[in-house]
Amino acid sequence: MERMLARLIAAGGEVLLCGTCMDARGISDDDVLQGARRSTMDELAAATVAAEKVLVF
Repeated sequence: MERMLARLIAAGGEVLLCGTCMDARGISDDDVLQGARRSTMDELAAATVAAEKVLVF
């Protein structure tokens, strides 16, 4: 999965992470793949509505 997401980021894709989910699992910003970033529910909802395709893991 890390290789796939790194390719997505390298191609200009955006990887947004649910901050609430990260907190619940004890994941910090330093633990995530470079180029992925913590997001908010409002931002995730807006990105989902605006996106042509959305992948969820």
